[in-house]
Amino acid sequence: MRRCKAGTGCKGMQVQSKRVKVIPGSEDIFAPESSSGARGGVIALPPGQSPSAGFVERVCLPKLRSAQNGDGGWGYRPGSESRVEPTCWVLQALLNVAGMEVSSEACRRGLRFLRSAQLPDGSWPFAAGQQVGCSVTAPACWALLSGESSFQAVAAGLSWLSQDRPRDSVFWRRWLGRLSPARHRSRKNSAYRGWGWNPCTSSWVEPTAVALLVLSRCPKELLPAGANQRRQSAEAMLYDRMCPGGGWNCGDPLVYGVPGKPLVIPTAWALLALRRYPQRTENLVSLDWLERKLPDEQGPGSLALAQICLGAYGHKWPATAKSPEDLYSNHEFLGSTTTMAWVCLAANSRRSWLTGESGETLR
Repeated sequence: MRRCKAGTGCKGMQVQSKRVKVIPGSEDIFAPESSSGARGGVIALPPGQSPSAGFVERVCLPKLRSAQNGDGGWGYRPGSESRVEPTCWVLQALLNVAGMEVSSEACRRGLRFLRSAQLPDGSWPFAAGQQVGCSVTAPACWALLSGESSFQAVAAGLSWLSQDRPRDSVFWRRWLGRLSPARHRSRKNSAYRGWGWNPCTSSWVEPTAVALLVLSRCPKELLPAGANQRRQSAEAMLYDRMCPGGGWNCGDPLVYGVPGKPLVIPTAWALLALRRYPQRTENLVSLDWLERKLPDEQGPGSLALAQICLGAYGHKWPATAKSPEDLYSNHEFLGSTTTMAWVCLAANSRRSWLTGESGETLR
């Protein structure tokens, strides 16, 4: 057992060091895959421990292909109205797992739907036809990095993200917070600035993490001025919002003085966004929490994102944890297109959709 170092924000948490399998000195944990199957010294998830290629090819991908709507987009469920977010994730799955070309009919229609949904200010709304942008701007930029003729659309989206300022971080809000009688019930530092679900509101873990992933994925020439400073503040915000025992929930680590309970999906996203710091104590204790939590997890989306996260850090899938394929054999869960896309991405040992190593086709 070892304790976190003072000043790390871990509040004396203990971690069983034998559970941590982070590769020492690995700064680029998404290194290219070598001929032996290891990515820069990082151990890939063992065959059979992640959803099999057969399961994805036989069940998930056909469902995704058939769920495309006439306007080119995908809804949150097959047959539902097209929305920006599920369209982004399905495109990632089709391009990076199914091996479809950007020029294929399905991908061309999907990318066209995304470009048509973009608002004049560069943002994307939850649904086409709405007039206010939101957190789906980040995954839309991410998906369009693979699309032809998307340079201006991605650059405009990144500019909107860089200008979005959560109001809970502005000076007057923080000054009022110091006067509040409830100021001692939360230890968060509101000066750190992430991103919210909606513009000019409050910083939340998941939209902040996805925005950070997009910034790390984009070519430098597309990044707006001040992107590095904004990225540093958002990373500090995530570390500040970590729950006392490791892991993250959706927002505050303490609510009315009571420690919040971490959740798998926000924890996986936060760890992926903070993957540049694999040796930080916060990362280690959160990975430890995630591994201990997985045997009890029943959510297919949570399991898929956890598989992506642990694979990124070079951790083996816990032998006692289920896989999305196991859940599907018990009850067919694949009513969510976003979950289907995540399951496909979890089964893919290549991480080009996270790293950009395959090269962009922006023009």
